[in-house]
Amino acid sequence: METLTLKQKTFNSPITKIILALLTFMAVVIIGQQVASKLLDLTPLDKDFRNLLKGLFVSVSCILSYIFFFKKYDKRIITEFASKGLFKNLSIGIATGFVLQSLTILVMYLNGNYSIVKINPVSFVLIPFAIMFTVAIIEEILVRGIIFRILEEKLGSYISLTITSILFGVLHLVNPHGTLISGICITTAGFLFGAAFIYSRSLWMPIAIHFAWNFTQSGIYGAITSGNEKTNNLVEAQIQGPEFITGGAFGPEGSIQAIVFCALATIVLLVLCHKNNKIINPSWKK
Repeated sequence: METLTLKQKTFNSPITKIILALLTFMAVVIIGQQVASKLLDLTPLDKDFRNLLKGLFVSVSCILSYIFFFKKYDKRIITEFASKGLFKNLSIGIATGFVLQSLTILVMYLNGNYSIVKINPVSFVLIPFAIMFTVAIIEEILVRGIIFRILEEKLGSYISLTITSILFGVLHLVNPHGTLISGICITTAGFLFGAAFIYSRSLWMPIAIHFAWNFTQSGIYGAITSGNEKTNNLVEAQIQGPEFITGGAFGPEGSIQAIVFCALATIVLLVLCHKNNKIINPSWKK
């Protein structure tokens, strides 16, 4: 009986749950990418459309695997991917990400660091759309859906938010041209995405903010997004000037104004979380 109890405790511990979820999820991502690439290479479709379909296939696979895993493991309804409030969460998230990134670019423009060279056809946004859509889903499920959500059950909202935001920033430091400022900015963005999850209790909102932030940066304004090579975009732009404003080779999300705007948005969300009693206390304070 004691052995059974020990097995149950081990199986249901946060660390075990996180490790098993991460291994399962990453297996789905890797296998899904390989399968989609092999199948789509057999079709006569244009490369851009193949990439778009590959991104959609991997994204759907990620969401379904998350729902299936935690539905079986936790024996619960997966409310963080519920259709209720879907439009609201996506709308608020996309608007937030677009506005924050536009303000970041606006500072560069007003400072004379950003200028438009030409406008490309709308079809040019297909590749960045597919990439950023997939990246947002994968990273938000990994960091907010798995690590943050499970840690929050024991450690509470603020400790878990701090741990996962720092982890998010550190993981992005390995991207090419990472700097101290870019690390601080990505960490701040981690706080923003985490606060969005706490406020909405849905992964759709942080996914939407993450996607809109990245897509607006590269797909619309033609800047580099950390960890990705420059792709086709709607606007061909010339970006030059001090690194603390332009983000340098890391991209605008490595700029000082990006930190400020993300921090302000995070504060607003956390205030709303407190007003709506969305903050969870650590298990030892309950």
